[in-house]
Amino acid sequence: MNVTEVTARAPRSGDAPENACPIAPVVDIVFSRWTTPILWTLHEYGRQRFVELERRIATITPKVLTQRLRQLERDGLVVRTYHPEVPPRVEYEISDLGRSLAPLFAALAEWSPHLAEVEQAREAYDARDRAASAR
Repeated sequence: MNVTEVTARAPRSGDAPENACPIAPVVDIVFSRWTTPILWTLHEYGRQRFVELERRIATITPKVLTQRLRQLERDGLVVRTYHPEVPPRVEYEISDLGRSLAPLFAALAEWSPHLAEVEQAREAYDARDRAASAR
């Protein structure tokens, strides 16, 4: 489904709330907390062990990293490879399905210069809000 098809189909009154926006399921999968940093790191640096991922995404806890990696593996976005050695070794890499998100991430990176405009809009809004509260 392309953008035209997505925008051309307006929600109908009988639609379930989760169907009102056809991209909502994609957003839920791709932009869940920590998914984007994990996928970006695996895409940027290639196959990695758990500890390497943990170091590169310094603010994530081991428990949360484990949970997100399991979910990403379940969703088919990450491949987990177990090497039966002593000690055992586990590596994670982005799957072809995960790599197919690269254009989406590239488009978001291309949009990122607009963050300065967002910050200006926030500051203007907050200033108006403070002025209105002072009255």
